[in-house]
Amino acid sequence: MLILLLVVTAAIALWVMGAYNSLVALKNRVVNAWKQIDVQLKRRHDLIPNLVNTVKGSMDFERSTLEAVISARNKAVSAAGVKQTAQAEGELTQALGRLFALTENYPDLKSNQSVLQLQEELTSTENKISFARQLYNDTATEYNTKQMQFPTNLVAGLAKASPAELWQIEDAAERAVPTVDLSSPKPPAA
Repeated sequence: MLILLLVVTAAIALWVMGAYNSLVALKNRVVNAWKQIDVQLKRRHDLIPNLVNTVKGSMDFERSTLEAVISARNKAVSAAGVKQTAQAEGELTQALGRLFALTENYPDLKSNQSVLQLQEELTSTENKISFARQLYNDTATEYNTKQMQFPTNLVAGLAKASPAELWQIEDAAERAVPTVDLSSPKPPAA
């Protein structure tokens, strides 16, 4: 009887250690995934002043757009936490979109190699940010799910596990589906 009690106790202890360790590992993966987003956001934040300085001379009368980009960048740099960062980065994306739309009106900028290279680097960085956000959300969801599943939830408090925030779109304009109309205009009736 004593041997059976020892075997059951050892099995429970091993299970608790395994559940604890898996929660700790997932928590660290969530932190790592967030750091990957942070690396890409830093790259984005570093590229923006170069882009603004490159287009500044050609777009003097568009100063408000340039100031909006810098202001949005500064807000994004100082954002803390998933929700605040997501909101600030959404505003920055919109400000950059307005800047890119305006550069289309300036033939010198459309053919300027520095501007084209910076736009390409920002586009590449935006793609990397999207992948990093997806990885973060996938990892955070796995961590959150593991915390809620029985019987692991019995060990979650011991592992100091708390739900990780997901990165989500807060801005309705960013969530809106773009309208694309590729229909050809109908020729005038003869």
